[in-house]
Amino acid sequence: MIPKTRVLIVDDHAMVRLALAEALAQQDDLELVGEAENGASAIALYRELQPDVVTMDYQMPGLNGAEAIGEILAEFPEAHIVLLSIYETSESLWRATEAGALGCVSKGGEIDEIITAVRAVASGVSYYSEGLEKKLDERRAQEALSPRETQILAQIVSGYSNKEIVANLGISTSTVKHHIERVFTKLGVNDRTQAATAAVKQGIIQLD
Repeated sequence: MIPKTRVLIVDDHAMVRLALAEALAQQDDLELVGEAENGASAIALYRELQPDVVTMDYQMPGLNGAEAIGEILAEFPEAHIVLLSIYETSESLWRATEAGALGCVSKGGEIDEIITAVRAVASGVSYYSEGLEKKLDERRAQEALSPRETQILAQIVSGYSNKEIVANLGISTSTVKHHIERVFTKLGVNDRTQAATAAVKQGIIQLD
Protein backbone atom coordinates (compact mmCIF):
# COMPACT_ATOMS: atom_id res chain seq x y z
CA MET A 1 0.00 0.00 0.00
CA ILE A 2 1.33 3.45 -0.94
CA PRO A 3 1.77 5.64 2.18
CA LYS A 4 -0.64 8.55 2.44
CA THR A 5 0.58 12.15 2.26
CA ARG A 6 0.45 13.50 5.81
CA VAL A 7 -0.97 17.04 6.06
CA LEU A 8 -0.84 19.66 8.82
CA ILE A 9 -3.46 22.43 8.63
CA VAL A 10 -2.60 25.86 10.05
CA ASP A 11 -5.40 28.43 10.23
CA ASP A 12 -6.82 30.62 12.99
CA HIS A 13 -10.41 30.07 11.83
CA ALA A 14 -12.01 26.87 13.13
CA MET A 15 -14.50 26.67 10.25
CA VAL A 16 -11.70 26.77 7.69
CA ARG A 17 -9.86 23.99 9.51
CA LEU A 18 -13.07 21.95 9.63
CA ALA A 19 -13.73 22.38 5.90
CA LEU A 20 -10.17 21.36 5.02
CA ALA A 21 -10.26 18.42 7.40
CA GLU A 22 -13.48 17.13 5.82
CA ALA A 23 -12.03 17.52 2.34
CA LEU A 24 -8.85 15.65 3.27
CA ALA A 25 -10.87 12.85 4.86
CA GLN A 26 -12.48 12.16 1.47
CA GLN A 27 -9.13 11.61 -0.25
CA ASP A 28 -7.61 8.14 -0.44
CA ASP A 29 -4.05 9.45 -0.71
CA LEU A 30 -4.13 12.23 1.90
CA GLU A 31 -4.26 12.12 5.69
CA LEU A 32 -4.79 14.90 8.23
CA VAL A 33 -2.26 14.53 11.05
CA GLY A 34 -2.71 17.78 12.94
CA GLU A 35 -4.23 21.24 13.19
CA ALA A 36 -2.76 24.50 14.50
CA GLU A 37 -4.47 27.84 15.04
CA ASN A 38 -1.40 30.09 15.03
CA GLY A 39 2.21 30.26 13.87
CA ALA A 40 3.79 29.25 17.17
CA SER A 41 1.62 26.13 17.40
CA ALA A 42 2.41 25.33 13.78
CA ILE A 43 6.14 25.29 14.50
CA ALA A 44 5.68 23.13 17.59
CA LEU A 45 3.42 20.66 15.77
CA TYR A 46 5.76 20.47 12.80
CA ARG A 47 8.60 19.46 15.13
CA GLU A 48 6.38 16.80 16.67
CA LEU A 49 4.67 15.42 13.56
CA GLN A 50 6.98 16.33 10.65
CA PRO A 51 4.16 16.14 8.08
CA ASP A 52 4.67 15.87 4.34
CA VAL A 53 2.75 19.08 3.58
CA VAL A 54 1.63 22.12 5.57
CA THR A 55 -1.24 24.37 4.49
CA MET A 56 -0.43 27.74 6.07
CA ASP A 57 -2.71 30.71 6.62
CA TYR A 58 -1.08 34.16 6.37
CA GLN A 59 -2.96 36.49 8.69
CA MET A 60 -2.81 34.98 12.18
CA PRO A 61 -2.28 36.30 15.73
CA GLY A 62 1.37 36.40 16.76
CA LEU A 63 3.56 35.08 13.96
CA ASN A 64 2.11 35.56 10.50
CA GLY A 65 2.28 32.84 7.87
CA ALA A 66 5.52 34.04 6.30
CA GLU A 67 7.27 34.21 9.68
CA ALA A 68 6.09 30.72 10.62
CA ILE A 69 7.16 29.35 7.22
CA GLY A 70 10.60 30.89 7.66
CA GLU A 71 11.08 29.38 11.10
CA ILE A 72 9.94 25.93 10.02
CA LEU A 73 12.19 25.89 6.96
CA ALA A 74 15.16 27.18 8.94
CA GLU A 75 14.89 24.04 11.07
CA PHE A 76 13.48 21.66 8.44
CA PRO A 77 14.73 22.71 4.97
CA GLU A 78 12.87 19.84 3.33
CA ALA A 79 9.44 21.10 4.53
CA HIS A 80 6.76 21.47 1.83
CA ILE A 81 4.44 24.38 2.60
CA VAL A 82 1.66 26.02 0.60
CA LEU A 83 0.11 29.32 1.61
CA LEU A 84 -3.69 29.38 1.82
CA SER A 85 -4.86 32.93 2.11
CA ILE A 86 -7.78 35.22 1.54
CA TYR A 87 -5.32 38.16 1.69
CA GLU A 88 -3.55 37.53 -1.60
CA THR A 89 -1.71 40.85 -1.68
CA SER A 90 1.49 41.00 -3.68
CA GLU A 91 3.39 41.64 -0.44
CA SER A 92 2.00 38.60 1.42
CA LEU A 93 2.72 36.40 -1.61
CA TRP A 94 6.26 37.75 -1.86
CA ARG A 95 6.98 37.38 1.85
CA ALA A 96 5.64 33.82 1.94
CA THR A 97 7.56 32.67 -1.13
CA GLU A 98 10.72 34.43 0.02
CA ALA A 99 10.34 32.50 3.28
CA GLY A 100 10.10 29.26 1.29
CA ALA A 101 6.44 28.54 0.47
CA LEU A 102 6.03 26.44 -2.68
CA GLY A 103 2.91 28.26 -3.77
CA CYS A 104 -0.30 30.00 -2.81
CA VAL A 105 -3.96 29.10 -3.15
CA SER A 106 -6.89 31.41 -2.52
CA LYS A 107 -9.20 30.27 0.26
CA GLY A 108 -11.97 31.95 -1.70
CA GLY A 109 -11.66 29.35 -4.46
CA GLU A 110 -12.83 25.77 -4.77
CA ILE A 111 -11.76 23.27 -2.13
CA ASP A 112 -10.71 20.90 -4.94
CA GLU A 113 -8.00 23.37 -5.91
CA ILE A 114 -6.54 23.24 -2.41
CA ILE A 115 -6.41 19.44 -2.66
CA THR A 116 -4.67 19.75 -6.04
CA ALA A 117 -2.16 22.19 -4.52
CA VAL A 118 -1.45 19.84 -1.62
CA ARG A 119 -0.67 17.01 -4.01
CA ALA A 120 1.54 19.25 -6.16
CA VAL A 121 3.48 20.66 -3.23
CA ALA A 122 3.91 17.16 -1.75
CA SER A 123 5.85 16.24 -4.87
CA GLY A 124 7.93 19.40 -4.72
CA VAL A 125 6.07 21.24 -7.49
CA SER A 126 4.98 24.83 -6.92
CA TYR A 127 1.31 25.71 -7.32
CA TYR A 128 -0.43 29.10 -7.57
CA SER A 129 -4.09 29.97 -8.05
CA GLU A 130 -4.83 31.70 -11.34
CA GLY A 131 -3.44 35.21 -11.40
CA LEU A 132 -1.39 34.93 -8.22
CA GLU A 133 1.90 34.05 -9.92
CA LYS A 134 1.56 37.17 -12.10
CA LYS A 135 0.92 39.25 -8.99
CA LEU A 136 4.01 37.73 -7.38
CA ASP A 137 6.14 38.45 -10.45
CA GLU A 138 5.02 42.08 -10.36
CA ARG A 139 6.07 42.34 -6.71
CA ARG A 140 9.43 40.72 -7.41
CA ALA A 141 10.10 43.35 -10.07
CA GLN A 142 9.47 46.13 -7.56
CA GLU A 143 12.42 47.41 -5.55
CA ALA A 144 11.94 46.43 -1.90
CA LEU A 145 11.48 49.08 0.77
CA SER A 146 14.13 49.23 3.46
CA PRO A 147 13.06 48.67 7.10
CA ARG A 148 13.26 52.44 7.74
CA GLU A 149 11.24 53.22 4.60
CA THR A 150 8.61 50.70 5.67
CA GLN A 151 8.52 52.31 9.12
CA ILE A 152 7.98 55.75 7.61
CA LEU A 153 5.35 54.39 5.22
CA ALA A 154 3.48 53.03 8.24
CA GLN A 155 3.56 56.54 9.74
CA ILE A 156 2.13 57.94 6.50
CA VAL A 157 -0.65 55.33 6.54
CA SER A 158 -1.43 56.40 10.12
CA GLY A 159 -1.85 59.99 8.91
CA TYR A 160 1.18 61.57 10.58
CA SER A 161 2.73 64.74 9.14
CA ASN A 162 6.46 65.08 8.47
CA LYS A 163 6.84 67.02 11.71
CA GLU A 164 5.08 64.27 13.66
CA ILE A 165 7.19 61.56 11.99
CA VAL A 166 10.33 63.45 13.02
CA ALA A 167 9.12 63.48 16.63
CA ASN A 168 7.87 59.87 16.58
CA LEU A 169 11.04 58.35 15.11
CA GLY A 170 13.62 60.77 16.46
CA ILE A 171 15.18 61.54 13.09
CA SER A 172 15.80 64.77 11.20
CA THR A 173 13.39 66.52 8.86
CA SER A 174 15.76 66.06 5.93
CA THR A 175 16.01 62.32 6.63
CA VAL A 176 12.22 62.00 6.69
CA LYS A 177 11.89 63.89 3.40
CA HIS A 178 14.60 61.75 1.78
CA HIS A 179 12.93 58.49 2.84
CA ILE A 180 9.51 59.67 1.71
CA GLU A 181 10.91 60.50 -1.72
CA ARG A 182 12.40 57.00 -1.90
CA VAL A 183 9.10 55.45 -0.83
CA PHE A 184 7.21 57.38 -3.52
CA THR A 185 9.73 56.31 -6.18
CA LYS A 186 9.67 52.64 -5.21
CA LEU A 187 5.89 52.50 -5.04
CA GLY A 188 5.46 54.53 -8.22
CA VAL A 189 3.23 57.12 -6.55
CA ASN A 190 3.13 60.90 -6.41
CA ASP A 191 1.70 61.79 -3.02
CA ARG A 192 0.96 60.56 0.50
CA THR A 193 -2.59 59.46 -0.28
CA GLN A 194 -1.43 57.30 -3.16
CA ALA A 195 1.39 55.91 -1.02
CA ALA A 196 -1.01 54.98 1.78
CA THR A 197 -3.43 53.38 -0.67
CA ALA A 198 -0.66 51.36 -2.33
CA ALA A 199 0.73 50.29 1.05
CA VAL A 200 -2.59 48.81 2.16
CA LYS A 201 -3.60 47.40 -1.23
CA GLN A 202 -0.27 45.62 -1.69
CA GLY A 203 -0.24 44.39 1.90
CA ILE A 204 2.99 46.19 2.82
CA ILE A 205 1.21 47.69 5.82
CA GLN A 206 -1.45 45.68 7.62
CA LEU A 207 -4.32 47.68 9.13
CA ASP A 208 -5.55 46.59 12.55
